[in-house]
Amino acid sequence: MNREHLQLDYGLRFDWGLPGAKAIGAAADVAVVVDVLSFTTTLTVAVDAGIDVLPYRWNDESAERYARDSDAVLAVGRSQSAKGQISLSPNTIRQTAAPRRLVLPSPNGSTISFELGAGTGVCVGASLRNATAVAGWIARYCTSTSVVSVIAAGEKWPGGELRPAVEDLWGAGAVLSALAANGWGADASPEALSAMTAWRGVAHSLPQSLEACALGRELRASGYPEDVAIAAEVDRSTAVPVLEDRAFRTASQ
Repeated sequence: MNREHLQLDYGLRFDWGLPGAKAIGAAADVAVVVDVLSFTTTLTVAVDAGIDVLPYRWNDESAERYARDSDAVLAVGRSQSAKGQISLSPNTIRQTAAPRRLVLPSPNGSTISFELGAGTGVCVGASLRNATAVAGWIARYCTSTSVVSVIAAGEKWPGGELRPAVEDLWGAGAVLSALAANGWGADASPEALSAMTAWRGVAHSLPQSLEACALGRELRASGYPEDVAIAAEVDRSTAVPVLEDRAFRTASQ
């Protein structure tokens, strides 16, 4: 891989999708995964409810066995959920008795987190609901020489190619901007600075912007307006989901 694509000259980095996570996240001290609609938003709602969340690859036939071996409930696809079942929809967690452990597969944020869990650094899940809490935790528990990589999960086109999703750019920018507000001194890459600029452009109109973006419109048209509203709960959560022993648990504050 081209060295310049690794953003090695910067302590604060940003990139997209699983390839970006492997490029800048695998060797980072802290890798922050952002998947606003919906994995990391659902993750924050789950850990707020005291649920341990196990990320896993999407649409893998081994998911049921993985959940069974992990003594966990397996979330179903959003469109497949029936009453009493948990899916990628964060609203289903609020409407269902909370299990102790939950396997939450997704094609983007969860798959990325699962892959990063095999690395040596710390993997954290962030959304608009907990961006400031995540930044505060990093500022308290890491040094200014630590490498922090923020990965916007993005979506996929029907052919499987990465489709950058603007809501994940905003979520990443919210984390990066909150780090800057905490006095984080590491040099930010131009890629990280661009995410911060994007977030500042919508911070004061976030609910409307999230409803108007492509996936926000898609979810509302498909009958999931509550999922978009929950994703827009900016800084409602103080949870910091840290991946340890294959499961996201909220870090001690």
